[in-house]
Amino acid sequence: MAEPPAYPVGLRLPGRRVVVLGGGQVAQRRLPALIAAGADIVLVSPEVTPSVEAMADAGEIAWERRPYAEGDLAEAWYALIATSDPEANAQASAEAERHRVWCVRSDDADQATAWTPATGHSEGVTVAVLTTDARGRDPRHTAAIRDAVVEGLRDGTLVAPHHRTRTPGVALVGGGPGDPDLITVRGRRLLAEADVVIADRLGPRDLLAELPPHVEVIDAAKIPYGRYMAQEAINNALIEHAKQGKSVVRLKGGDPYVFGRGMEELQALAEAGIPCTVVPGISSSISVPGAAGIPVTHRGVAHEFTVVSGHVAPDDERSLVDWPSLAKLTGTLVILMGVDKIGKIAETLVAHGKSPGTPVALVQEGTTAAQRRVDATLATVAETVRAAEVKPPAVIVIGEVVKVGPEPAA
Repeated sequence: MAEPPAYPVGLRLPGRRVVVLGGGQVAQRRLPALIAAGADIVLVSPEVTPSVEAMADAGEIAWERRPYAEGDLAEAWYALIATSDPEANAQASAEAERHRVWCVRSDDADQATAWTPATGHSEGVTVAVLTTDARGRDPRHTAAIRDAVVEGLRDGTLVAPHHRTRTPGVALVGGGPGDPDLITVRGRRLLAEADVVIADRLGPRDLLAELPPHVEVIDAAKIPYGRYMAQEAINNALIEHAKQGKSVVRLKGGDPYVFGRGMEELQALAEAGIPCTVVPGISSSISVPGAAGIPVTHRGVAHEFTVVSGHVAPDDERSLVDWPSLAKLTGTLVILMGVDKIGKIAETLVAHGKSPGTPVALVQEGTTAAQRRVDATLATVAETVRAAEVKPPAVIVIGEVVKVGPEPAA
């Protein structure tokens, strides 16, 4: 006769005693979820891993530095048995049975009264997967099912519509440097749930093709020296659609607050009484150099990096950058939006003490299929940009870190 399947249930553990026996790798993996569940955790083990010890030092668990002893599971609601001593595990399992404590065993699942499912989370939803056939339990298969379901919920490929009314509002989502795989999990999920998407040119455009047909996409592209959508118009569009009860995503390149005018949009929404969520994104200032093989810091080479907007020339009265001070720094200088001003920028840095031979790398269309890297020095960068026809968007890296990685492909 086939064994009946396990009955799935969610344990509510806040303030309730949970006993963990053993402080090795199993405990290290399971403890964070128990801590997040608010359990009152007592860990019994003579030794623990450094990570588990850090949890004890932080007060997240109580660690009793000794082997298991009879009575440890008294008044526990749940127990995780994961010591390296099979005899102690069997004794603890028997105690759990006597006290009617749900007990998980890492060494012998068949002797346990509970199994730990493969779990994952996606914005308010916990996915837990158990294999129902005890004779054919396959943890890797179970985990693969869990991963597929969670990823589908996160990226919108597994459609799970909300049947309760959603609170309308705006999400300012940093889309990352351009590669659609580099948007955050939360950003991708919000994009999949949007009714309206107001997108920048530098956002991950490939993601727009995945949106359902009913989603309205508004082009807020700010193309240099071309057509653009005024910031006030963007603010008004965000407010107008949110007031219509729609879920609106403002999809921006990089991070909303790194030269992205995200705070201006948030302030406009706040004044209009529109709730707003900010989802940070991977800034091109660090990700694009990294994709091109350039670390912005490196031991013994650069202990700091500075990110500067180059959209205003150094001699422009609107400039807020202290270029003379930047010329004196020994670390890495990363310039965004500075392709057409790089000649004047290089000239200013050299005039204030930077060596003309300082390495420079320009990375155009970073992280995308069109990425290319062009190398120069401060003395040659202006002519190199003209000769190589470097166009925005491009991230400019100035400093010795340019030479740290492998030689760029010709």
